[in-house]
Amino acid sequence: MIAQAALVLTEEETMLKQSAHDFFTQKMPINTLRKLRDDNDPVGFDRERWREMAALGWAGILIPEEYGGTAFGYRGIGQIFEESGRQLAASPLVSTALTAAPLIAVGGSAAQKDDALTAIATGERIVALAFEEGSRHQPCRITTRAERTGAGYRLSGNKTCVLDGHVADQLIVVARTGAADDDPRGLTLFLVDTRCEGITCQRTTMVDSRNAANLQFSNVEVSAQAVLGECNAGYNLLEPVLDGARSGLAAEMLGSALEAFDRTRAYLNLRTQFGVPIGSFQALKHRAALMFCEIELTKSAVIAALSALDERTSDLALLASLAKAKASETLELVSNEAVQLHGGIGMTDAEEIGFFLKRARVAQQLFGDASFHRDRYAKLRGF
Repeated sequence: MIAQAALVLTEEETMLKQSAHDFFTQKMPINTLRKLRDDNDPVGFDRERWREMAALGWAGILIPEEYGGTAFGYRGIGQIFEESGRQLAASPLVSTALTAAPLIAVGGSAAQKDDALTAIATGERIVALAFEEGSRHQPCRITTRAERTGAGYRLSGNKTCVLDGHVADQLIVVARTGAADDDPRGLTLFLVDTRCEGITCQRTTMVDSRNAANLQFSNVEVSAQAVLGECNAGYNLLEPVLDGARSGLAAEMLGSALEAFDRTRAYLNLRTQFGVPIGSFQALKHRAALMFCEIELTKSAVIAALSALDERTSDLALLASLAKAKASETLELVSNEAVQLHGGIGMTDAEEIGFFLKRARVAQQLFGDASFHRDRYAKLRGF
């Protein structure tokens, strides 16, 4: 049975949400993403804004306090992601704060934690997770090899869609040290410096302007101390952190859906036809009502998943897949309807509503699309 989560934010979570709302609205509105895109910015985000976010404690929100973090938890970071999603803010929050930091926190050695987590919390280091190898999300299908050498390991293989891979200072590389290519056993995580010889990086241009890169590892030599956690047991560390990434990204998608819906509702009340606002037309009311209902359902799914992560409940995986699947479906619906209900102007680049549709298409695929998570949910329930 799925556990019941508190659907009401605490006072601290509400304050964090308001702080994030003010920050992203005032300092990182959507036109900043447009400028990064139009300027073909080599970094893809504003480093000064990232340092400000770190100063607010957001880079270390999932990092223990002894390493400079705030340990606020997933419900906390979910509020930040929701507000970030409203403005489609470009930052290393997903790559570094949501995925890399928790992996190092749970699997890193004392030396790795002292070095990496402290630097992440202060905003001085970007760390990216390199695990995808194909065009679809298949976290167990790993062909990148790590061969044992006298001094450590030699990595060879390719990784695709590495978020912030082209600006990362370090990478967490998922490589196979045993078992078959689709087996969750035999996977090992490595914390690798991007300056290592043999790493080739190619930045990709995503339709939604999200930072990503393809990486090639050609006989990259790393020491035995680069292993994160235990050899051949990397998937035990990876899976719950991926569920955290899925839930956090679902919160971001919820924020994007909320903003697209609010903008569309405002437009329906502004645009007139036959002397009345088009929002008064019954057919358009029905479409708006459907969006509203789906968004409300998504809110419940997202907060339930974030709560399960904080409480480490047994149904964590179920709720993470439920949240990601629901958020993917809802954002697709809302972004499609938003563009259509804006009419001809919604199809132009001058109108910002189209940015939400582009973000939806990429976010749907990251960490598994709705089909992947419906299938996973069914298997977890024994079907």
